[in-house]
Amino acid sequence: MKATIYHNPKCGTSRKTLEILNESGADVTVIEYLKQPLAKEELRRLYDRAGISPREGLRAKEQLAKDLDLAGGHVSDNAILDAMVENPILIERPIVETEKGVRLCRPQDKVREIL
Repeated sequence: MKATIYHNPKCGTSRKTLEILNESGADVTVIEYLKQPLAKEELRRLYDRAGISPREGLRAKEQLAKDLDLAGGHVSDNAILDAMVENPILIERPIVETEKGVRLCRPQDKVREIL
């Protein structure tokens, strides 16, 4: 099985998710999204496939999300996506995609749903 993980190696949950993928025998493509930012349409596609909104994919605990006032309900999904493209640190991680679907893997065991 092929899998793509949008990964931050500094994040423990992301590292544990990658470990689960490797142990499963998946052919894993690792995209360090902080170094290789995602395009807006790619983010939209991933969230649509995961069945979540950009707001649900927002790393709301990140100080920058608070500074930009993104956590409030008054900000559109489009504005959240724009902020994520400009500041990839705002993307909650890890996101994993396989042919079975996309999951925001918090907790990391959610990845098993698409293996």
